[in-house]
Order: sequence, then C-alpha cells, then structure tokens
Amino acid sequence: MAGHSKWANIQHRKGRQDAARSKLFSKLSKEITVAAKMGDPDPDKNPRLRLAVKEAKSNSVPKDVIERAIKKSQGGDADTYEEIRYEGYGPGGVAVIVEAMTDNRNRTASNVRSTFTKHGGNLGETGSVAFMFERKGQVIYPATAGDADTIMMAAIEAGAEDVESGEEEHVVWCADTDLAAVSNALEAELGESEATRLVWKPGTTTELDLEGAQKLMRLIEALEDDDDVQKVTANFEISDEVMAEL
Repeated sequence: MAGHSKWANIQHRKGRQDAARSKLFSKLSKEITVAAKMGDPDPDKNPRLRLAVKEAKSNSVPKDVIERAIKKSQGGDADTYEEIRYEGYGPGGVAVIVEAMTDNRNRTASNVRSTFTKHGGNLGETGSVAFMFERKGQVIYPATAGDADTIMMAAIEAGAEDVESGEEEHVVWCADTDLAAVSNALEAELGESEATRLVWKPGTTTELDLEGAQKLMRLIEALEDDDDVQKVTANFEISDEVMAEL
C-alpha cells in the first residue's frame, strides 16, 4: 500500500478552493441531471446518480437544488448533453485531461483549444495523454475517521485496492467499476465519506517549480471557468515549499 499522495491532496483542496460556489453547484447539478436521465431517477437504483448526489452533498449543495436537478431529467425540456474528454499538455509538459458535458461540441472544442493555446499549452488528440493515467474510484475520509490501521482494515474488507493516509485525510483507491460497492461498504463501517468520485489517477507525475506551478494553475483555472467543463486533472506534483508560496 502506498504512502501519502501529495497529488491527491492538492487536487482535493484545489477543487474546494478555486471554483466559485455558484459555478460549482451548476456543474454538480448538470452531472446529477445527466446521470438521472441516463438511468433511474432513484439514486438507490442508479449507481452513477448516487455518486453524483454524494459528491454534491460533500460540496454542500442544498437538498432542494439536488431534487430540482433530478426532476429536470424527467422533463421533456431537459437539455441533451454529450460527454467529451479532451487531452493535451500544459506548461512544463504536464499532461492534462479535461472532462466536459456540452450541448454544442464545436463551441466547447473551440473554447478548450483556445484556452490551452492562450496559457502556453497545446490540445492533443484523444488518447494522447490518457495512457499516463488510470481510471480509479476515490473515497476520501478525514483523518478523524480513524487511524491508518483502522482505515486500512476497513478498506481491505470493502474490496479497495490501496489506501494513502496523511495528516489531514485518508484516500482510499479502488477499481472504477467497484466504487459504488466499496463506498457503500466503507460508509457502513466508517460513516459518511468526505468525497466519493471517479478520477483519473496519474501513473507518473511531473514536478513543477513556482513559476511552472503558477502557469499551470492559470490554465486549470481558465479551463474550470468554462461552463461546459466538468473536471480538469493534471499529472503535476509540487513541493510543500512551492505549495506554501502558491
């Protein structure tokens, strides 16, 4: 089992700090609507919807907003969104995966390409960087949920693959197809998680200095600011010293 992952920590904190609340709520609501439209509107019968609702709750999305998003999926006027993944390189050669939901593929592709170019990166073909990542399930618990051994035992019994325990949190990793089952088992043992989501986990990371990190953050923030973009993942790593200066 691996040690503490600075990448996971950065990604987790960044997601909480950088997105404006209203924009974040909008993106989470869109995922709920799409998940409900693609399957059953009951979260207990629709694993993707259940995960979307859990993610929304972990980001303090109000119950009425979640319920409206589910109801919207059942209406005839619900927007039809297409899920698209874009891949490219940011400053410093960092690999970047952009997940989007759009009702206009041409608009989104143009905006994403323009953002990469403007911030010193370049958009590649599908598959150009995905091989550097693995699709994984990620469940995060605060350090107060238990000591490393307690979380490790619970994770093993739940069918997880790996645990990374640090001072602030425990990150449990599992196969993407096992996320719903692992999350349910952990919840029964440890209570509600802080976050449960599907992520792209980098196999290798590129370490950045302060200047490189600042440039990359500007690219990520610009991408996240696009209403069509749901998530941005990059395989960077930065030291504690650089993190403090950021």
